[in-house]
Amino acid sequence: MRILSRYLKISCEYYMIVGESGGYPLIQFQAYGLDAYINQEEYAKYYQKAYDASTTLLAGPSCPNKPKGWFTLPEDYNRDEFHRIQKAADKIRSSCDILIVIGIGGSYLGARAAIEFVLGANYNLTSPSGPRVYFAGNTLDEDTTADMLALCHNNDVCLNVISKSGTTTEPAIAFRLFRNMLENKYGKTDARERIFVTTDQNANKSSLRRLSDENGYETFVVPDDIGGRYSVLTAVGLLPICAAGIDIAHMMNGAAMAKKELEQFDREDNMVLSYAAIRNALLDKGLHIEIFVAYRQCMQMFNEWLKQLFGESEGKEGKGIFPASVINTTDLHSMGQYIQEGQRILFETVIDFAAPVNNLAVPAEEKAQDGLEYLVGKKLFDINRKAMEGTRQAHLDGKVPNLSVTLQDRSSASFGYAVYFFELVCAISGYTLPIDPFNQPGVELYKKNMFRLLGKAGY
Repeated sequence: MRILSRYLKISCEYYMIVGESGGYPLIQFQAYGLDAYINQEEYAKYYQKAYDASTTLLAGPSCPNKPKGWFTLPEDYNRDEFHRIQKAADKIRSSCDILIVIGIGGSYLGARAAIEFVLGANYNLTSPSGPRVYFAGNTLDEDTTADMLALCHNNDVCLNVISKSGTTTEPAIAFRLFRNMLENKYGKTDARERIFVTTDQNANKSSLRRLSDENGYETFVVPDDIGGRYSVLTAVGLLPICAAGIDIAHMMNGAAMAKKELEQFDREDNMVLSYAAIRNALLDKGLHIEIFVAYRQCMQMFNEWLKQLFGESEGKEGKGIFPASVINTTDLHSMGQYIQEGQRILFETVIDFAAPVNNLAVPAEEKAQDGLEYLVGKKLFDINRKAMEGTRQAHLDGKVPNLSVTLQDRSSASFGYAVYFFELVCAISGYTLPIDPFNQPGVELYKKNMFRLLGKAGY
């Protein structure tokens, strides 16, 4: 653990070893600007709390709020189902132009985050390796659903519906609409070959499982011991991710590497414990909003997944940090003013990449009048990094703590690594509060009110 002057700065790195010549940082965590809020002794106290929380996590089924199946998933996932997922994805890619993925919350956020992380925000316009992938069933907005149904008229379509119970209102309505569309388009027999269902394995618990068994749909399992927000590396996320043409084997390898490296909790600079400790220390100092920041449009849905992960896991019993997000530099022109000079109730976590994907540079012009001469020949990647560094310094001057998670690249392995990293941070941070990071009792209340207002029997 290295503590630097001026700003209390904490820095941790894990390395991918490359031959005998050394390696490059696979993931880096740094924290800047903590000295306005916590000193080294306080940091050490919260680090110890996070370490104690890690022992609770490692206790497994013997602890009161036992960790769920995501914890061991990178090592013990079902290989047989994994191969079935890959075969189903091949079938989808060969038989359709559009894949409609129906689900809400964790049943769509992780998959969409992965696809945009690896393939880019405009993947439906640019990706040659898979069908266009659209996500339905995450809203009751009639216009959005109608527009998506219209997209299907002149294209071959497959459906992947994801719901543990089959009765969640938004995806259930969407599945009925899209299933009827498919059956009218292809006939009931041929439509059956285009419907893939991810649900509970027990027909007594899932009406969707019963419907699938009756109609012969190919089914995959939503594990009993993995909550929706932790489920992206199960069939819930892997089938649409693989259908989009992404290497899910590499993704699982990245998660397995994260499990192996990040669970070395006896390291004095374990980045998971550092991150969890800092979050809780800043919360106790009155900074109760964490803004997830990215400087790439491809990270917007990853930020949305993070908001669900931390919001549902920590937001209970009057506790927890409120998760928000921005995409810069775009949002510097809207939220930047508040972050810089608003109430001191927030801190930032910036997620960035060390390596560029493209090599776009600013071209020269003979009679330039836009004031960009000083940027000619510079790559947009480097310009964006300087914008990030300048923003960090400005926000530090404004007494906004700035945490930084840097991934090596936008590969599927990096995505798997990042998912496991944030899941582990979330679990340990939740235990540190302390709350149970694996339940979500408050989610059901709005449903009960909605059912009553709509006249559903029993409400």
